[in-house]
Amino acid sequence: MANGSGRVDLDGRPIKPMTICMIGAGGFIGSHLCEKLMTETPHKVLALDVYNDKIKHLLEPDTVEWKDRIQFHRINIKHDSRLEGLVKMADLTINLAAICTPADYNTRPLDTIYSNFIDALPVVKYCSENNKRLIHFSTCEVYGKTIGSYLPKDHPLRQDPSFYVLKEDVSPCIFGSIEKQRWSYACAKQLIERLVYAEGAENGLEFTIVRPFNWIGPRMDFIPGIDGPSEGVPRVLACFSNNLLRREPLKLVDGGESQRTFIYIKDAIEVVLLMIENPERANGHIFNVGNPNNEVTVRQLAEMMTEVYAKVSGEGAIESPTVDVSSKEFYGEGYDDSDKRIPDMTIINRQLGWNPKTSLWDLLESTLTYQHRTYAEAVKKSTSKPVAS
Repeated sequence: MANGSGRVDLDGRPIKPMTICMIGAGGFIGSHLCEKLMTETPHKVLALDVYNDKIKHLLEPDTVEWKDRIQFHRINIKHDSRLEGLVKMADLTINLAAICTPADYNTRPLDTIYSNFIDALPVVKYCSENNKRLIHFSTCEVYGKTIGSYLPKDHPLRQDPSFYVLKEDVSPCIFGSIEKQRWSYACAKQLIERLVYAEGAENGLEFTIVRPFNWIGPRMDFIPGIDGPSEGVPRVLACFSNNLLRREPLKLVDGGESQRTFIYIKDAIEVVLLMIENPERANGHIFNVGNPNNEVTVRQLAEMMTEVYAKVSGEGAIESPTVDVSSKEFYGEGYDDSDKRIPDMTIINRQLGWNPKTSLWDLLESTLTYQHRTYAEAVKKSTSKPVAS
């Protein structure tokens, strides 16, 4: 299928091979998108990143059938003169680069703002000046808090979807106070969205903005002390995976009451490919990409992951599977959070005819099977104490 013969877009037009400049290709989303492009399309990828560990299987050996369709360029976009030339070589640029770990938002707010806004400015500028299409990855965090979160806890309107379901073209972006530096990420992401939108309105930039809602799957984040810093705090699923691998209680921040939706990475990549290959339908749009059917509280997620991991690992759950911690204790001063993140799917369904398929149980089973297979032995070795001779 990689030769792309006979492939057509949603309107029945033949899909022409294109060259894609993918910034952040070595990360979680980039690695899955590169796989999809190599195995199912004829497109070429200029893969830009600082690391390539997660796409090494696509770059080696030289005998792979797509070896002439993917090139890795080790680039830090902060200060590399090659960036504009690579954007010019491509038909489309996809920007995935970001600092997107909540533990960093209020402990490294400057890095967070620079990475998500300042460092993205040249990418937008080069695409606009050279008439190149841009797919920019933002975040569901740009919505901030829901309108309903400001109502009394027992208010009936809290159950009204119009007070908490997040719509791209209607919902306001509501953030906490400036001293709550947790919102540094969301503010930076919102501002770069506004810049992209303004370039489209004033200078004709062809763009699509993607707002991911908790994409989950193999190769997500890192396990502290194994393939990431020992003191690192990854996002919730990797955090819980780390606890399960080490047979530690899963830490529930502020009781785990926040509600989230989760979507399988392979479902999400399906619709990104539709955006790539259907520019007439995707250009000028902001898309929520999530699965509203997979809504749970963080506490429910912890309980479900404990059950799934026991099944895939063959190990029974520990006596006290969860423990409550405060957000200040876990994340430090300046942390704040949104109560719910439930995406409205009207626009993406209308424009691209797409809906996610994978249930929460199935995506957790797939992901935790990968986590156990990849990390269990390494974690055991790292936690075992040397025996005295």
